[in-house]
Amino acid sequence: MPSTLTPALVRRVRQALTDAGEPAPEAAESAVEACVRAALAGGDRPLIKLAVRTSLAMLADRAPGNSLEVRVPPFGAVQAIEGPRHTRGTPPGVVETSPELWLRLSVGDTAWEQAVRDGAVRASGTRSDLSEHLPLWPRVVSPPPPGTKL
Repeated sequence: MPSTLTPALVRRVRQALTDAGEPAPEAAESAVEACVRAALAGGDRPLIKLAVRTSLAMLADRAPGNSLEVRVPPFGAVQAIEGPRHTRGTPPGVVETSPELWLRLSVGDTAWEQAVRDGAVRASGTRSDLSEHLPLWPRVVSPPPPGTKL
């Protein structure tokens, strides 16, 4: 299955990062992560839209299938997760959330379980648990300074 994160889309991400005064990594996944983080740091609507669409594309590439539809209105939706194939209408599982929350989930700033528990994510269907697929990038936490008690 071809990647939904096309070279043209990655070029758009790099250009958007450059336009925002951010470094534009060469690797596609790193560029998308930088775009998501820039959008969360106060990006404008076009940058947020691009961050949502490209991060959804990464989810679809990493968890291909069509048993779950992940919706982030008004910016995008993808089908992902292997399972029973459906041919018409709504897939057997649906996840829907806001753009800001989707971006926070994708980088690990918000935990999946907490977002579902708080009602910030609407998830229905047997394959709607995205906890094993999120965050898309591991959260980088600096180690504590030497001698710090945990």
